[in-house]
Order: sequence, then C-alpha cells, then structure tokens
Amino acid sequence: MKSKTKEHCLFALGVAICFAVAALSVLAEKFLFGELLGASIIALFMGTIINSFFHPAWMKPALKFTSKKILKIAIILLGASLSINTIVSVGKMTFFVMIFTFAVCFGGGYFIRKLFGLNWKLSNLISAGTGICGGSAIAAIAPVIDADDKDIAFAMSSTFLFDMLMIALYPLMGKALGMSDIAYGIWAGTSVNDTASVVASGYAFSEIAGDFATMVKLTRTIAIIPTVLVFAYIGTRLKQKELKAAGTGQKVNLVKIIPWFIGGFLLLAIVNSVGLIPTAISGTIKSTSKFLMVAALAAIGLGTSLTDFKKAGLKPMFYGITIDTLVTLTALGVVWCMGLT
Repeated sequence: MKSKTKEHCLFALGVAICFAVAALSVLAEKFLFGELLGASIIALFMGTIINSFFHPAWMKPALKFTSKKILKIAIILLGASLSINTIVSVGKMTFFVMIFTFAVCFGGGYFIRKLFGLNWKLSNLISAGTGICGGSAIAAIAPVIDADDKDIAFAMSSTFLFDMLMIALYPLMGKALGMSDIAYGIWAGTSVNDTASVVASGYAFSEIAGDFATMVKLTRTIAIIPTVLVFAYIGTRLKQKELKAAGTGQKVNLVKIIPWFIGGFLLLAIVNSVGLIPTAISGTIKSTSKFLMVAALAAIGLGTSLTDFKKAGLKPMFYGITIDTLVTLTALGVVWCMGLT
C-alpha cells in the first residue's frame, strides 16, 4: 500500500515538474524572447538541458503520460481556435500555394530522406512541421505513427533552426522583391513553419501582411486532419504487414484508423465554426491548449539528452533545411505565377 502511494506521489511530482518547466518557458517567451522564440521550443531545450544532470528513473511514467496523453488533449483543444468560415475565405486564395508546398514536403521529402538516410517517421515529422504548422503538426502526427520522443525532439529542432533564420531574412527578401502586403502574407503564411515565427516575420513586413499571414497560417492548420488520417492509414497498413510476417494471424481493423483525439479536434472546430463557443471561451481554450502542448514538449525534452542529439548528427538538420528551402522557393514561385506579387 505504501509502495503504491509512493508511486502515485512520484508520478504526480513528475507531472508537476513538466508543468513547472512549461510555466517557466511561457514566462521566458513573454519577458525574454517575445515572438522570436516560442514557448514550445524553449520548453524542449530547457527540458533537454535539465536531463543532462537530472534524469531519475521514477520520472519515466510521468514523462510518458505528459508527452502522450496530455499532448493528445492539447490537440483536441486546439480545434476550438479554428473557424471553417475563415478557412474557406482565405483558402480560396492560398489553395494552390498549399497544394504545391505539401507536394514538395511529402513528395520531394520521400526522395530526399533517402539521400540523407533518415527513417520514414523522422523525415515525415519534419515534412509535416514544414508543410503544415510546425510543432502542432509534429505533435499531432507523432502518436499515429508511433514516433519516438527523440524523433519528435529532432523534428522540432530542425524546423526551429530554419524559422529563426527566416524571421530575419523573409522581411528583407520580401521588400527586395517589391512584394505587396497580400502577396507577402501568403508567402510567409504558407512557408514559414511555426505560428510565432509566422507572426514575427509577417508583422516585420507590415501590419496588413502580418494579419493576412496569420490567417493563412490558421488555414494551414486544418490540413492536420487529412494528414493525420493518411498517416494513420499508412501506419495501420505497416502494422498489418508486420503481423502477417510474424505469422500471428491477427489483423488490424482499418475502420478504426481514425485517432480519437483527431475526432475531438474536428468536433471542436465544427462547434466553434457554427458560433457555439463564445470568443472569450475560445481564446481561453486556445491558451490552455498551447500551455498543455508546451508541457508535453517539456516532458519530451526531459526525456531527451544532449547525447541523443549528438548521436543523431546533422542529417535531420540538413534534411529540414533542404525541405524548408524548397518550400520557400515553391511558395514564392506559385505566388509569382498567380500574379499576386
């Protein structure tokens, strides 16, 4: 009995540590880094640094719970910040740009990952982060393909490095090319990864560009749903082949490939779109979702050491930079061909 009580207390303490790191990361984002560095990335790296000198075995159950279960709850709540009406109106202007950038991310990524020798899970996490919405997409896809926490950390890191570079370069390139506010907003909104980075690079160009880039970014977020479903199907088919090869005789039910948390995400998005969630409550839910996601990234960081990054080498970073560069050029080319510049 005492042993069980001790386990529960240690579990609660472990979850509390994850939330404490998340809270510190949010404060650091607010007072130190502003829009240049999101709390999710801060939490990931802060957790990794802490892991270098503090990684007790009793933390593992709490880290697994926070990085898996809490993460899924955060994804569900993220749906409350989406509006189908906004997506439809902005999507009309950005549809073709997104189609081409997604094709580059996942189609081109399929061949490029072989060049860098990356496993398909890590490469697709990076591609999802690049093509859809940074950390949120990486977090949503990871559970359905059974990605390791280390792969999530590597994917987050690679997209983060490119974003930091683009925050400085995008406004300069946009002005050098003489882009209009709308054209720049579409370009930044469809090719910069994380929301904080889109906001930073957008408003650095102009207020109108910043507003439009943010709306485009929210439109990209809805692509999480079909992307997760596709990868859930792929993961299920691969599992079927493994079971068949092992001769277990078991089968995986393809009808059940839709992850329950994506169902919740979509339900909240629909409820919010028809106006059943007041704006104030929607904002609170979005903030809660963001904080829970930061806590999940803190847990992943606390379970990842700097040695793990060293072992992974530079290949994930080079892969991410290559995909990001191709997406940037593709989005710019499509915007130019549409005559929006």
